[in-house]
Amino acid sequence: MQPSTYADFPRLILSALRGGAGKTTLSIGIIGALKSLGRSVTPFKKGPDYIDAGWLALAAGRPCYNLDSYLLSRETILSSFQAHVMPEGIAVIEGNRGIYDGIDMEGSTSTAELAKLLQAPVILCLDCTKTTRTVAAAVLGCQMFDPETPIRGVILNRTSGKRHERMVQKSIEYHCGIPVLGALPRLDEQRFPERHMGLVPTPEHPWARQAIEEATRLATTHLDLKWILELAEAAPDLPVAPLLPECGKTPSKNDPNISDHHSPRSSVNIGVLQDSAFQFYYPENLEALERCGATLVFLSALDEASLPDVDALYIGGGFPETHAERLAANVSFRSSLRKRAEEGLPIYAECGGLMYLGESLLIRDVRYPMAGVLPIVFGLFKRPQGHGYTEMVADRPNPFFPEGTVLKGHEFHYSKAIECPEGQTVFSMRRGSGLIGDRDGFCIHRTVATYTHIHALGTPEWAPSLIRNALAYRSRRIPHSHENG
Repeated sequence: MQPSTYADFPRLILSALRGGAGKTTLSIGIIGALKSLGRSVTPFKKGPDYIDAGWLALAAGRPCYNLDSYLLSRETILSSFQAHVMPEGIAVIEGNRGIYDGIDMEGSTSTAELAKLLQAPVILCLDCTKTTRTVAAAVLGCQMFDPETPIRGVILNRTSGKRHERMVQKSIEYHCGIPVLGALPRLDEQRFPERHMGLVPTPEHPWARQAIEEATRLATTHLDLKWILELAEAAPDLPVAPLLPECGKTPSKNDPNISDHHSPRSSVNIGVLQDSAFQFYYPENLEALERCGATLVFLSALDEASLPDVDALYIGGGFPETHAERLAANVSFRSSLRKRAEEGLPIYAECGGLMYLGESLLIRDVRYPMAGVLPIVFGLFKRPQGHGYTEMVADRPNPFFPEGTVLKGHEFHYSKAIECPEGQTVFSMRRGSGLIGDRDGFCIHRTVATYTHIHALGTPEWAPSLIRNALAYRSRRIPHSHENG
């Protein structure tokens, strides 16, 4: 008997008319409520986001994966989605911004386009503050704007009593012909405080579990979970997508930027800074390194006495500015990291990692010394200095990407370089702010540090290149032990 070319993936997408309507709190609550019913839930986040994804992962008890049509091709989205959904489970996908919002007039990167690609039922989260029938008009407009978008139900949020709730519900069900699946009351207390433009990271949220329990209680009490489950399970079968590549796209052995031609499947130890200062990692990036043969060694720049004997280092984003005093105080770790970088340790850093590798960080006239790998001084500002999708081209020699490589990513930072030599940057910005002028990606020794975050499935050259550099570093150095402190 031939295997089926279609598979059943129960799924739903939570979207809204705009950002800030309460999608994340609702998604967390639905995930928690479905788990309480004994269902396995795989969370996904549409859009370039780490903080919301961290909350979704904590609620589900497993990693939250990214489905972003700017960073990833349609084929890769389908492959990643099917690779990560748990058997007998349900996928809960949180959209971003408004349902039709994207980077162009066609909405090519919108949540609606993702919903159509995945054939996933959409539930709209509606902020009902100070409005009644107008909510129905807005929903009807969304239905008519693109009839192919599978809007199958709505959930009312921030309602002001039963009378308000009934009026909005009757208006939507009469004029729009879709069910209201529940209504959440306006909360007296803001349980999910915001930092910058997103929710605070869960490692910095001492009552994260309590907040998730509260969101779960609200969903269990106020939503029709049976109907929500029926919508998810009614999603049509999807054609089975190709498997994700074993090790991404392997750079050519003739690539002049890679000094060693070892197989990317060889095993190396890759250090990953992961603590409350550095926590922004797509799980797909870490999985890509492991598929290429890496053993990941998780480290803390706040608590480790020195950098252990690893073959390469990956530093993601985060909020080093809120930990500047502790990072600066750990002199021994900063010194060992700078020494290893000068010895040629391959290092790839993004955003917060870029800031940490700099000379110092200036916050309200206080200068905090950082690792000193890069001759850059960073300052912190009240408004975003870079925000949104990026596109850049590797146009100068560097350890990781052949010249001409086009990289798509995203940036979000309140810091900027206030002292930085431009001549050592290796990426030209086509879209986005970058590090200085129209440049990003500072390169020194075998370190590349950039404000742009990349996604390993959308930049398949990255993981094999880091592995090759790690192998080259290990093969040419004399084994030795690094002093502690």
